[in-house]
Amino acid sequence: MSSETSQQNDEATPNRPVRIRADVVENRDEGGVNRRLRLRAHDWPGSRPGQFAMLSPGALFAAGGFDPLLPRPMALFRESAVDAASELEILYKIHGRGTALLAEALPGQVIGLVGPLGIPFPEPEQGERAILVGGGTGIASLFDLAQRALGRTGGADTTSVLLGARNAIDLLGVGDFEALGVDLRCATEDGSRGHSGRVTDLLRQALDEDPDARVYVCGPTAMMRACAEIALSHEASCSVSLENGMACGFGVCLGCAAPVGEVGYQLVCCEGPVFDARQVRWEEIP
Repeated sequence: MSSETSQQNDEATPNRPVRIRADVVENRDEGGVNRRLRLRAHDWPGSRPGQFAMLSPGALFAAGGFDPLLPRPMALFRESAVDAASELEILYKIHGRGTALLAEALPGQVIGLVGPLGIPFPEPEQGERAILVGGGTGIASLFDLAQRALGRTGGADTTSVLLGARNAIDLLGVGDFEALGVDLRCATEDGSRGHSGRVTDLLRQALDEDPDARVYVCGPTAMMRACAEIALSHEASCSVSLENGMACGFGVCLGCAAPVGEVGYQLVCCEGPVFDARQVRWEEIP
């Protein structure tokens, strides 16, 4: 086996997940209900774009007993090496009891962590234009992919990131994407930043510019379905990352089944979360 083939196989095989405890480094308020959590973890095997982790709902030993009991799935926004550990960044929104407890975690406290989980995004080919479309918390799944795409596709002119939200404050991680140097385009429904309208308007424009681009989408189901239809109309390849609720993250609870394929269901946690958009039976998703 050639070294090139071996490297390709290594890239295609996600690392085995681990169950560890990670130290809270920072848990920052980023406006509105948006938060940025930084964790330092030893023995983290490394993740690939599109994978996620299951986090304890709040710091360990801080919540009352086992209430709430179940962990929460969180996208891995960015990871980096710091000394002999890995630093993981997670962008999230407070929208329930679990994330409210997570927002109360303080530096020095410990978060339970299982990951990396799931099937990652297929990365773009060398020189291929990549269009990344994110909405809501789905934006948090795209930074690492954008970072890698810059290196694989040849530069900012072949990597476009399209972010959409109801208003400017709901746009997660905009400064991070700006610093990355990608072709960044934003859309807000109230016109407070960028294009006044939906992010799907930006996708149509980008595919009109280059119908051979590869599209990646993560966000609310209605947005992903609309993006899938736009990509299909342009005959463009489209990968979507579904955001189903789940209790375990590794195929035991069966709570994240999604209508994928001609018949039957697939589990988002271990057979996804990334799927070919053409394989999702969108009309059967509530």
